[in-house]
Amino acid sequence: MILPSDNWCTQRYFTKTFDNQGTSVKVPDYQRAFAEDLELPQVVSKIGGILTGMGYSLKDAEMEIKSIGIKQAEDDVTSSKTSGASIAETPLDILKRRMKSDIVIQLWWNVTKATSGKVVSFTLEAFDAYTNKRIATATGNSLPTSGSIPVALEEAVKANIKDFERQLDNWYDDQKRNGREIVLTVRCWDNWDNDLEMEFDGEELTDVIQAWMRDNTVNGSYNLSDGTESFALFEQVRIPLKDKSGKAIDARAFATSLRKYLQKPPYNITSKLIIRGLGEAVLILGEK
Repeated sequence: MILPSDNWCTQRYFTKTFDNQGTSVKVPDYQRAFAEDLELPQVVSKIGGILTGMGYSLKDAEMEIKSIGIKQAEDDVTSSKTSGASIAETPLDILKRRMKSDIVIQLWWNVTKATSGKVVSFTLEAFDAYTNKRIATATGNSLPTSGSIPVALEEAVKANIKDFERQLDNWYDDQKRNGREIVLTVRCWDNWDNDLEMEFDGEELTDVIQAWMRDNTVNGSYNLSDGTESFALFEQVRIPLKDKSGKAIDARAFATSLRKYLQKPPYNITSKLIIRGLGEAVLILGEK
């Protein structure tokens, strides 16, 4: 999915502010950007055409944003026939209603005047939506032109896209060989009578979870980067792209498998699963 960069949105005042537990946070307002900026839809279409021609499957950002807006409007007018109650929605539900794509490509561009015409500078960056890691980047300038900005930008990107494509190919190859990277956190409810040091046949629960991780990650790849008796943080967790039936696996599917494993004897542990985007899951032990 192609989106304007945060910097581009800030420069053009396409931002909105929300309260995050008392702290004001400014985020891009993509809906306003696509609705009000005349160049953005054309630019995204041009760059999307280049990437589609290279064999990449793209989600249309503008249509995804409209779809999210329609669902929000439907929820706002939906009420119970019996009591007239509205749909209950927590702040967490709102945050999770966002566009989901394996790779997010952010585009920034700027126009400067030269003696022989306009010059368009651009930066194209691809991020792994699971880890937010930058996986490919390209920068460049167009030749001086008197033509339209989208066309000039298209030509500039075409002239500088080869290294970007190579970096994306390397990322895809790494995913196929080593699996997709996610983050998994295991925590405990404060009212749970047990913790991660409880033992089963001489093995602490943390050791039980680590054994399961070794058996279910690609090449046993994960890193227990931090942990106490009440939480364990697993980073650089490499999960298969697909399960045995060929169904795609994400952080939710992987963590759900662990949840179901811990529900069975001899553990009999009830837990609640919380998802943060595509690539992060939090499993809270003790109750739903």
